[in-house]
Amino acid sequence: HMFVFQADPPDPARIPEADLVGVTVVLLTCSYRSSEFIRVGYYINNSYQDPELLENPPAKPIFQKIQRNIMASNPRVTKFKINWDNNNGVAANNGAAVMNGTAAGDNGAGNIPQPPAVFAATASH
Repeated sequence: HMFVFQADPPDPARIPEADLVGVTVVLLTCSYRSSEFIRVGYYINNSYQDPELLENPPAKPIFQKIQRNIMASNPRVTKFKINWDNNNGVAANNGAAVMNGTAAGDNGAGNIPQPPAVFAATASH
């Protein structure tokens, strides 16, 4: 499965100067009927490409010279078991998190209920 996420670049005026350079994350969460069923996180490294600025970073960051590198090839995926039905029953495993396909304490079977195809393909729910 693949999706395209597109957004405007961040406004540097809204980011504390101390946080402009370094590692951060982007978290995407997906919910169905107010229950989160998946969270995908991407590490992002904001750094200078100029060797001089890398060795001697300025006291006040120069936003125009900072490059953002999104580690898109290594997402951190956490899946949550939820109740996909219309009834008010409790989801199996009480919503336990499953990271990268294996639940904590799980034997690796990763029996995560799959949503109906219409919900998997529709982002408006």
